[in-house]
Amino acid sequence: MNIKEAIVSRRSVKHFDPDHEMTEAEIQELMSHVILSPTAFNVQHWRFVRVVDTTRRQQIKTASWEQAQVTDASLLLILCADLNAWEKQPERYWRDAPQDVQDFLLPAIADYYTNHHQAQRDECLRSASIAAMSIMLMAKEMGYDSCPMDGFDFDKVAKIIDLPHDHIITMMITVGKKKDDARPRSGQLPLDEVLMVDGF
Repeated sequence: MNIKEAIVSRRSVKHFDPDHEMTEAEIQELMSHVILSPTAFNVQHWRFVRVVDTTRRQQIKTASWEQAQVTDASLLLILCADLNAWEKQPERYWRDAPQDVQDFLLPAIADYYTNHHQAQRDECLRSASIAAMSIMLMAKEMGYDSCPMDGFDFDKVAKIIDLPHDHIITMMITVGKKKDDARPRSGQLPLDEVLMVDGF
């Protein structure tokens, strides 16, 4: 499947085959491609919680107003982000770069994020969102469907997964074999309403 086909055919599927299991190799293939997604300063803020435990899956379903895809999908991913990833051994992110690049970028990371709490949060949301699209498109390439979710109690889910205090949850994504097709697209805005040239 090419990228154009994946974009056109990707839909938010709500009904998954609860008996289908993704193999460990498939999950590793999916996620090894996802972590190639771009991030600001290559900080890789995202952290992915794969929920396997059935009790936790059920608790998260309850915190998601009983949406069936939470437990029926083959894979439940909670996309989190580390607000302070920028200051946690940032030399790791540029270890393979030439020394002059490291000498420039490491201070730039500190300058950009230090005491800029909004920037720290915004970059986490941007980075996780880019990774989310990678998950959904790669899943489609692999013959799977997906559904991004924000319809859940973030605080309850944070407790269920023992979210560290300096992390945030950005969304959840379910991946699996669809049982029913998604509904037809309900009404895309025309391109000329959302695409401007040189400003509004």
